Amino acid sequence: MSPKTTTRRSQMRVAIVGAGVMAEAMITGLLADRAVVADHLAASHPRRDRRENLAERHGITVVAKNADALRDADIVVLAVKPQMLARVMRDVGPALTESQVVLSIVAGATLRTLTAGLDHPAVVRAMPNTPSQIRRGIAVWAASSACTSAQRELARRVLRAIGHEKEVADEALVAMATALSGTGPTYLFAVMEALVDAGVHMGFPRELAHDLVVETLIGSAEYAAASELHPAQLRNLVTSPGGTSAAAIYELEKGRIRTVFSDAVWAAYRRTLELGEALEREVEPATGSR
Repeated sequence: MSPKTTTRRSQMRVAIVGAGVMAEAMITGLLADRAVVADHLAASHPRRDRRENLAERHGITVVAKNADALRDADIVVLAVKPQMLARVMRDVGPALTESQVVLSIVAGATLRTLTAGLDHPAVVRAMPNTPSQIRRGIAVWAASSACTSAQRELARRVLRAIGHEKEVADEALVAMATALSGTGPTYLFAVMEALVDAGVHMGFPRELAHDLVVETLIGSAEYAAASELHPAQLRNLVTSPGGTSAAAIYELEKGRIRTVFSDAVWAAYRRTLELGEALEREVEPATGSR
């Protein structure tokens, strides 16, 4: 069965289960894009102070019970911590209707875990990243085979509210994206910290070193996106024979920088798979008793 659709984009109805930081970024983006009106957006959270804050800031409906947020929703977003997922799915699953699609941004939660834990076939697994909080994120997502084209479009519209989105046919790429783009800001923040500290060591005031590094990273990323050149080509353009860049690159290569980054990404990927396996084990006993 296809989901309820209307001719006006603003009439999409969205329910968000677990109204944390990433969920609030979605709320802000959806309202700013007018992809949904406040009256058609509901969120659940166990803490009263958090519910009151969300209602005051965004004018949306907020509820204490997860299942209460789902009423009349076209798409239900699961935005809870992995350790809470099994319990939340037990709350939410029985309240889902056939027309609703579930969009999960829970790290490690596979389509198999979601469909089994919710006893619901139409699910989408997505992995956004931290810049989503300023609507500059990138989300990679995959849909279960039961999702209709209309349900996929609902997921796409929600994810576009927090930045860019890339749909993939192979769910394994979502797990890989968790290690690359999902965890990616962590790598770059570590690079930023190291460069700022190096600047302070040379004699820069910390605030000035911070601004120089941040603007350099932003400008370099925007330049790379605009040029569409391979990173190696961009690096060669600024590496003169016997120059400062050549001296710096020599030291970076001596420090095995490529290997270290590769090892970090693989470590994050392995941890993603471990989280997924743990969630599957947690869901299996509950589904087996049905």
